[in-house]
Amino acid sequence: MKVTIDIDCTPAEARAFMGLPDFEPMQKRAMEELEKRMMESLERYSPEALLKMWLQPATMDLSWLQDLMRQGRK
Repeated sequence: MKVTIDIDCTPAEARAFMGLPDFEPMQKRAMEELEKRMMESLERYSPEALLKMWLQPATMDLSWLQDLMRQGRK
């Protein structure tokens, strides 16, 4: 004899029925913190910020970049 039981419930209802903990609030807070950190780090990788970071060791003027471009044409 074979018995089949179909249960129609959401994952949250299944977790509650099985007595498993609800991690949804913790997951939501973690995702909000992750999103906040990602948005803050995006500012560091803007084209202007990258250019400043690359030019900082080289006296912050563009003359060395122009010289480099002239040498590349040769």
